[in-house]
Amino acid sequence: MPESKLQMVFLNAGNKTTRMSIDDPKEELTTKEVTEVMNNIISTGIFNSSGGDIVSIDSAKIITTQVEELEV
Repeated sequence: MPESKLQMVFLNAGNKTTRMSIDDPKEELTTKEVTEVMNNIISTGIFNSSGGDIVSIDSAKIITTQVEELEV
């Protein structure tokens, strides 16, 4: 069964990327919704990284993987 993950990539104060991932995002998720959430994360300042505060959006993507369990 395919598994999906929303990966949101931000730039921090040190101009380095930092990522946040959410497992099993809803299928009908829109670019507008993701952008709004990412802007909310930035504006509230509730997260930071080893390179400092999160300051801007870099990118976002949904990653889908096919996992096949092997019986060993």
